[in-house]
This record gives sequence, C-alpha cells and structure tokens, in this order.
Amino acid sequence: MRPRSALRNGCLLALALVLGACGKGGKPQNSAGGPGGQADRPTPVTTEQVRLRAWNDTVQALGNVKARESITVTAKVSEIVQSVHFESGDHVAAGQSLVTLSGKAQHAALAQAEATAKEAEQLYQRQTELAAQQLIARSALDTQRATRDATRARVEQMKADIGDRQVRAPFAGVLGIRQISPGSLVTPGTAIATLDDTERVYIDFPVPETLLARVAKGQRVEGTSAAYAGQRFEGAVATVDARIDPATRAVTVRADFANPGHLLRPGMLVQVTLSQPPRQALLVPEISVVQVGNDSYVYRLKPDATVERADVQIGARREGLAEIVDGLKIGDTIVVDGTGKLRAGSKVQAAGAQTREAGAPAGAARDGRNG
Repeated sequence: MRPRSALRNGCLLALALVLGACGKGGKPQNSAGGPGGQADRPTPVTTEQVRLRAWNDTVQALGNVKARESITVTAKVSEIVQSVHFESGDHVAAGQSLVTLSGKAQHAALAQAEATAKEAEQLYQRQTELAAQQLIARSALDTQRATRDATRARVEQMKADIGDRQVRAPFAGVLGIRQISPGSLVTPGTAIATLDDTERVYIDFPVPETLLARVAKGQRVEGTSAAYAGQRFEGAVATVDARIDPATRAVTVRADFANPGHLLRPGMLVQVTLSQPPRQALLVPEISVVQVGNDSYVYRLKPDATVERADVQIGARREGLAEIVDGLKIGDTIVVDGTGKLRAGSKVQAAGAQTREAGAPAGAARDGRNG
C-alpha cells in the first residue's frame, strides 16, 4: 500500500501548487498584474498612405573621361632638337611654338633658292622688254616665265621645309610630361608630349540595348569621381553611337561636360547617372519594405486597426524610396516605422494619431526594429 500512498501525496502536492498560483476565483494572474496583460495592447507605429508621386528613372554606368581634342605631339622630320619652349603641364595657345629643330642646311638652301629666283625674275623682266620690241621670239619669253615660276616654287618649298622644323601646338590645351630635351634626335612618330583640350570633356559610357529607346540627345547626366568625394559634375548627352556592340549588347553614349578647374582628366573613371523623363509611380519609404529571402512585403493597415501582410513587387530604389510595381493600390495605408514588432493580425496604433507624410524622414525612435 506504500506506493499508492506516495502517489496520492504527489498529486495533492501538485494540486496545492496550482491553487497557490491562482488568485481569487481561481483565475490565473499575469506578469502585468491584470487579465490579458500586454498581449492586448496595440503596438505604436508610424503609418503612411500610398499615393502617386513624380519619379525619375535613372541609368547608372561607369564612364571614361576623354579630352575634347587629344593628340601626341610629334615631329614631321628627322632632326636634332635645337631648343624646347615649354615645360611639363603648361597651358599653351593654338599655334604656339613648342620645339625648334636644327635647320642650318635648310636655311642655306633657302638663301640659294631666293638668289636663283631673284635672278630668274630679273631675266624675265629684260626679256619682256625685248619681246615688246620684237627683238626675241615669243617662245623664249614663255620659257623664261616657266623658269621664274619654278624658282619661286623652290623658295616656297624650302620655307615649308624650315617650317617643319618648328613644332607648334595645333590647338589650345594642356601639355603632358615632356619626353625630349635639347640635343635629342627625333624622328617622325617620336613622342614629344601629349596635348589635351580639357576646357570641356567627353565621358563615354555604355547603356544596355534594352534601354536604348530611353536615351536621347540633351538628357541630363550627372557624374561623380572617387578623386573628388561629394562633388558632382553636370553634363548632357551629346551623341549616341550608331552601332551596338554585338558582344556586350550595349551602345556607347557620349556626354558633354563642362570642366571648370580642369578637374576631370582624360582616362579618369567616373560614375555617371543618366536621368530619364519624369513619370508617376507608387512610392513608399524603403524602410517600410520587409525583405525575407526573395520575398518582399509590407504591413497594410486594416479598418479594425490590425495589420495584414501584403506581398509586393519592388521596382527601382533610390534616395530612401522604393517603387511598388504590384501589391498595393492608391490609398492603402502601410506601416513605416515599427515593422520589427509586428505579425499579421497585430493590433497597432499610429503614433500621435497622425500618419507620416510620404517621403518624410522616418522617426527612428519609434521604429520597432530599434525597440
């Protein structure tokens, strides 16, 4: 009989513990000291009504800076450098002399050609007088005229040959690092320095073939560079390439940028943003969208002050806003701050009994994800 007695005592002890945990009338007490506790209290949240707003689609890409005009300065002839008239990094004007090559032999040949031309001119003048008196044949005068013209052409040829020994800037711009010194032997193709016109620059960037219809001349383009953090450069689409690259299925777009201070240099990598014409779109604050794996959803407010999960399809995202492609309609009220404490069916109360204006900064102090 001892085992039965032990079993009966154990049951009585368990019953006593249950009765001790109950208050008057046998009703269990909760941690809040009253029936129901915090489970029935609405969660304070910030809400917003979904509405149409103006939206600019953008295309972002990496572009390369190119000078408006760019060459490598070279000589036309093989010759010794007599003098250099520039330093690395100089700004030069169009036509400015950069390098003088030795040309003593050419100057001597020019003097000889000028003397020959002068003699031929004098002989032609005497024969013209004789021909007027019919003392020489007309054919002799024609021969002397041809000789005179040939000596004049020789003089011009020698002047051009001497001119080739003056290397000049074909346009205004900025010179790169000097590659030659006095006494150097240069030949056609020898690099003397680079010359770039960077008062304005081009930025070439690729745009996918699928977006070609959205690109047009004159569209606004913004550029940023890692070299100048926080600074934006303004430009516009100048031209769209006539061909699409069959390998990348992208077309090259060229934008024209002003370059104050010559900050943008040829070869720099620039992040460009091409703005599209504005359109109307359903926009919500990006923090209101809950992302779980590949699923995106928001909490939509119901008339009975509870929330339900609304699966949405997200389009573009920019500047703290997200475009809703599907899942919401105009006039829906969604939870912006406090989504971290919610589940489908949770009771909520809009903080301060007011909804937040669309696009305004969210109050982090009431964000349930921070609570």
